[in-house]
Amino acid sequence: MAVENLVAVGATAADSRAAHGMGGDVKCFSRTVEISAAASDTSTYTLGYIPAQARILGLSHYSIDDCDTGTTCTIDFGLYAVDGNVTSDVDALNDGIVAGTAATRQPLIKDIANYGKKAWQFVSGATSATKGDLLLKAVLDDADVVAGGTLTVEVFYVMP
Repeated sequence: MAVENLVAVGATAADSRAAHGMGGDVKCFSRTVEISAAASDTSTYTLGYIPAQARILGLSHYSIDDCDTGTTCTIDFGLYAVDGNVTSDVDALNDGIVAGTAATRQPLIKDIANYGKKAWQFVSGATSATKGDLLLKAVLDDADVVAGGTLTVEVFYVMP
């Protein structure tokens, strides 16, 4: 056994004091799209803009109907460049979500170790901070769907 005295990554006393203990003002958007029964592999659904400097919170989530009973369609959530500020990353936040399984309030960010990262840090190959916005999109992958359904995201973030 060992005594540990650790500080959370990115946490400093100044972080909480400057924002009265909340870390910043939380911003949120909620978007819903209808996936049609005729949607094919590589279909994209634009969901909203996220500032590249925004820290995406772990309480961000998605909900989806069973859109694909019986096939192998998956859904990826990616961040896309606006004005060429970064290289687009089709599965930056999450990937391989089975479209044939209804889900409610599932984490938008796949890995809990990434909760609170700045949006630009999710983009593969991005090595330094960028300005501007990134576009959140959902993409159908691996197969066509055979049934339509609703996809909703709620994205919560904090601006530094």
